[in-house]
Amino acid sequence: MGNDLPTEIKIEKSDIELESEERIIDVAFIHDTWLKIKKELKRAVIGLDEVIESLFIALLSEGHVILEGPPGIAKTYVAQNFAHTLGLEFKRVQMTPDLLPSDIIGTMVFDPKELRFRFKKGPIFTNILLVDEINRAPPKTQAALLEAMEEKQITVEGITFHLPRPFIVLATQNPIEMEGTYPLPEAQISRFMLFLKLGYPGPEEEFEIIRLKNRTLRRVLVNTVVSGRTVLEMQKFVQNNINVDERIMAYIRDIVIACRKDARVLLGCSPRASIALLLAAKAYAAMQGRDYVIPDDIKHVALPVLRHRIILKPEIELGGVSSDDIIRSILKTVPVPA
Repeated sequence: MGNDLPTEIKIEKSDIELESEERIIDVAFIHDTWLKIKKELKRAVIGLDEVIESLFIALLSEGHVILEGPPGIAKTYVAQNFAHTLGLEFKRVQMTPDLLPSDIIGTMVFDPKELRFRFKKGPIFTNILLVDEINRAPPKTQAALLEAMEEKQITVEGITFHLPRPFIVLATQNPIEMEGTYPLPEAQISRFMLFLKLGYPGPEEEFEIIRLKNRTLRRVLVNTVVSGRTVLEMQKFVQNNINVDERIMAYIRDIVIACRKDARVLLGCSPRASIALLLAAKAYAAMQGRDYVIPDDIKHVALPVLRHRIILKPEIELGGVSSDDIIRSILKTVPVPA
């Protein structure tokens, strides 16, 4: 789906109406909202169902996402439309080797009229920030961004500024062109809750893209489903009201420890992986209309949560084994709680 045409139109009127801000948030509401968002996005975005689902999981969990895939497969387009369905502010930053931390977080500028310095906010002050080609930015700029992701605030000249809520970062990486890049260290890449590997669409999806563009070359803009205030309430509900049995917690622990002890793994998952697995599973359970987590929820989110937290031994990697293969084998061997 191209996104280089500036003209925008709305698709045919949806049957979605904005939810009342006073409505009680429960799992049924989150489930219905998820179905409406998915329905809206599928009208404009073709072949990225896993991405749409993962973005909503990250949003409910207050996590961040890395999208790795070739250019031209609608990574920016799906992020823009996802933000619009939620009524959230969206900004995009193209990373380059000469980008400074102040270009993202902002800087103090002198106001000659008032004879004092004032803070000029950078693009990080938004709800959904798309960071294109994060590995093209120098380490100092990457570190400034990741600190803001973790703390949800920035400090400039000793003054702390809180970021808007909700706030999530979607970062893209091109797996092909690695010249002139600064790959994220493992300690930093693990700060992203989910790591999605994207490929080209299949034949049927490619045909649907062509057919959609044949009808109109103008960009399709989806309808807004909920507001930012409702998103915050859904986040709070998922955090406090989705039940996790201790046997499920033990299952998460066993999976993570198995990743550490696997003979093919050089460096395994940290406790941050256990927490991310727990939070992502709670969000996914709520999206299914349940207020409790089951083992299948853990299995469903395990790959995007764990794949970027495992470093394989060189000889294993040269043999064609991927971190996804390791995780799948571990999920088959770790006993599932009754």
